[in-house]
Amino acid sequence: MICPVIKLAQELIKKPSLSPYDAGCQQLLMTRLNAIDFTVEPLDFNDTQNFWAWRGEGRTLAFAGHTDVVPVGEEKFWNNPPFKPTIRDGMLYGRGAADMKGSLAAMIVAAERFVASNPHHQGRLAFLITSDEETRAIDGTVKVVEALMARNEHLDYCLVGEPSSANRVGDIVKNGRRGSLTADLCIHGVQGHVAYPDLAYNPVQRAMPALNELAGIEWDKGNECFPPTSMQITNIKAGTNSKNVIPAEMCVQFNFRFSSELSDELIKKRVASLLERHQLNYTIEWHLSGQPFLTPRGVLVEAVVNAVKQYSKLTPQLLTTGGTSDGRFIAKMGGQVVELGPVNATIHKINECVNTADLQLLSRMYQHIMAELIA
Repeated sequence: MICPVIKLAQELIKKPSLSPYDAGCQQLLMTRLNAIDFTVEPLDFNDTQNFWAWRGEGRTLAFAGHTDVVPVGEEKFWNNPPFKPTIRDGMLYGRGAADMKGSLAAMIVAAERFVASNPHHQGRLAFLITSDEETRAIDGTVKVVEALMARNEHLDYCLVGEPSSANRVGDIVKNGRRGSLTADLCIHGVQGHVAYPDLAYNPVQRAMPALNELAGIEWDKGNECFPPTSMQITNIKAGTNSKNVIPAEMCVQFNFRFSSELSDELIKKRVASLLERHQLNYTIEWHLSGQPFLTPRGVLVEAVVNAVKQYSKLTPQLLTTGGTSDGRFIAKMGGQVVELGPVNATIHKINECVNTADLQLLSRMYQHIMAELIA
């Protein structure tokens, strides 16, 4: 007999919810929550479906997650169809199994068990679910948070179910994330014949010393909670595809994952100073997708650590590494935010999978956290 967590995860995986489309996942979740007396409020923006659901009053513990998934890639490389959940050797395969339909199933079943055991719980249990996490992240959690803040909603604690674990479920808990800042830089030159460089201005050759210096900067040394800031060049585009033409411009994209030792404004100023010192003719556009945030050890972190110790028999590491998550938007509401989810080894990959036993453990951890914080 398939356990409730795995059964629900399979039902979710069957729905091809390619971001930002939900494909019916949220209706399934809302129906389950309605059945245990949650008030469910759809909060859709443009083509993105979201909902906010709550039960009870007072101190609020929210669980956050997303129903959308990334594209499957070449289906011929999958061992089974990506939207046909398959269990093999104790692993559940399918797109979204680890990121993050497995977590959603664990959350919902945990809530069902918690409410059955604590029908008159003292605090408020809530869910913030979006279908816009994997791509644009403009009409999902960020808009829901804005709407909730506009009516003075408050979260005390929020657990995001992103796949945070490395080798065993619960071995890593993310209690913060670095900021993310992207630059779109264009170096402007003068197009011309390669045989007459004096009549042209080669933006590629003029930009290389500046880019080399930029890539070699030690921005900071990090601190006890954050690793050092990292800058990575991600895209370079130049040329006309002709071997004898000096291009008119060179465009470079680079991203900073920055610690709390820096601000986005300081990064912008240092980059501008470097480019001007190299006397480049340039334009630059900046895109800030998230500020660094940190939840220090406190009530939520301790509850999560206790739950992991109880069910995985290990003490998790508290880290802020990795990419961004919707936690960066939720943190603006002033509550404590952490991420706890399954092993992330196969997320976004062909043959994405999650250990079925891990999902059952995860659901018990979530239920333990509910009981500790709002029972």
